[in-house]
Amino acid sequence: MATITGASVDQASPDLRLTPESYTTINNLLKTTKDFVIPELTESYGDQGITGFLQLTGAVVSGGTSDQVDWWEAGRRHRVYTGAISSSAAGSDGNAPGVATYTIDTSASGDGVAHAAGLIQQSDVLMNAATGTRYLVNEASTATDPVLKMERLDGANASAGEDASGVTMIHLGNLYAQGTDQPTHFTDSDVVKRNNPFMIVKDRYQVNGSQATNIGWVDIGGGEFRWFMYGEQEARKRFEDRREMMLLFGEKNAATTSDDGDNDLGKTVAGSEGYFTALDDRGIEVTNANSNPLDSFAEFDDIIIELDKQGAPPEYAMYLNRKQDLSIDDMLASGISTGVTAGLAGQFGAFNNDADLAVKLGFKSFTRGGYTFHKHDWKLLNDPTLLGAGTAFQGVMVPLTQVADPRSGYKSPALAMYYKEANGYSREMEHWVTGGGVLGHTNNGDAGSDVATFHYRSEIALCVRAANQHVLIKG
Repeated sequence: MATITGASVDQASPDLRLTPESYTTINNLLKTTKDFVIPELTESYGDQGITGFLQLTGAVVSGGTSDQVDWWEAGRRHRVYTGAISSSAAGSDGNAPGVATYTIDTSASGDGVAHAAGLIQQSDVLMNAATGTRYLVNEASTATDPVLKMERLDGANASAGEDASGVTMIHLGNLYAQGTDQPTHFTDSDVVKRNNPFMIVKDRYQVNGSQATNIGWVDIGGGEFRWFMYGEQEARKRFEDRREMMLLFGEKNAATTSDDGDNDLGKTVAGSEGYFTALDDRGIEVTNANSNPLDSFAEFDDIIIELDKQGAPPEYAMYLNRKQDLSIDDMLASGISTGVTAGLAGQFGAFNNDADLAVKLGFKSFTRGGYTFHKHDWKLLNDPTLLGAGTAFQGVMVPLTQVADPRSGYKSPALAMYYKEANGYSREMEHWVTGGGVLGHTNNGDAGSDVATFHYRSEIALCVRAANQHVLIKG
């Protein structure tokens, strides 16, 4: 196990000399010691935000050389529709008495997803979700005419008493007579291709010679030590905060031109969809009145019921602001005496089934309704200069699961960050130093300068698979 110490280490040791050779950047430090000191590094160098968690769980992966990340998502096996029923009088339109007409609302369906006409075919069976009445489709809709002719499956005649608007119909299956041919149509697999372009985030920070003397030592194993600058550590944190904000709130296709007065004149800026942006569009959104947090089992159970509807996995990471975090603590405390809560329990799949590791990283876990939730106070939502500045965002619930691609069968994390890479050149987190000081850099800088400049650059994109199973909590 590697250790991290401050500048109090005995620097008289021959193995602890401040040389450019024994210096390590924060970037290299994280890579070199990842296998040894994940808990220590997470606590010392990160606030355990989304990006830190993705690194911990192996959800930061190479996206290759393409300019965007592509993935496929499978929809539901069954669909529901919204529309209006009206009964047909004898001989009014050439239909037999008792035939019902169902006009589909193609702008929205009962599952909140718009559907084009032509998806329901002759011999399909539909059920009125409110009454349980089943219908056999005699005349199917077309791409231009979303109107069905149906008969009741129980043999009864449709009546005026069934006429209604806003009727939800569940698509059950189909029925065919003996000796009939195979259908001429096929069932739409409802597979959707999604993508997200890569975005480039940059920054640079300066550390003077005096700041460079504030150092820490890291034992990377095998008796080898490396030293780093605390000033560089803070610089990286600031960059990671800004990078994380773009990963959260980026806008896809929000391209514009930039002019920094140098060589970027007239260049286009590629937009990339952020996590909160994706959840606003496709996720489960929980809004609390009057900015109050979730504070009761009844409210929390409403979320669980919605997770059930979405076929959600059994394990979640919750990132919450302080107010919401404390509110759930109070909720759990109120249930301990009655046995409602299970306390520290669950599978801990994201932590290799290590409950101690989950606790060390600041996660408190509990079970409810067959789900395990790992709760974490997210500093990003408390910082008054970031999302704590009076915003409505109170937290997110991230599914800890592998989602199977419907085309390839390959399983990938429900939330992952991809970076561009080719021939050993990675753009996940580029870092280099120019200027002088103790490091003595001469590349693009003055070796005699008492200032070192730290440069950062990332080309990354977020992939939110099955966003309908992710939860965004708002006030």
